[in-house]
Amino acid sequence: MVVVFKHFFRKNYVGLTIWPFIIVKEDNYKDDTVLINHERIHLKQQLELLVIPFYLWYFLEWLLRTILYLNSYRAYQNISFEREAYANEDDLDYTKNRKLYSFIRYIFRK
Repeated sequence: MVVVFKHFFRKNYVGLTIWPFIIVKEDNYKDDTVLINHERIHLKQQLELLVIPFYLWYFLEWLLRTILYLNSYRAYQNISFEREAYANEDDLDYTKNRKLYSFIRYIFRK
C-alpha cells in the first residue's frame, strides 16, 4: 500500500518503506515506476528477514559504513539493501524473479 505523506521527509528523500507501507513525498508517485519498484524491492527484503531483523541489520550496516566512510550519506548508498534496490530499480520484473537473500551479493561488492 502506498501512502503520501509530504511532511515526513527531509528535502533529499522521496520514498521510504516501512512494512507493509511505501511512504512517498509526492502525489504523483504513480508516474514514478522506478521509485515504486525500488521501494517494492525493500518490501521483499523486509519480508524475507521477517521485518524487525531487517531494520536491525539495516541500522548496523549503516552504522558500520558510517564509521568506515566517515560520511552518513555515502554509508547509506553502500548499504547492501540499498545497493540491490538501486542496481535493480529499473527492472520492473525484478521483484517477480528475485531470488531469496539477493542482497547478500551486495555486501562486499564494490
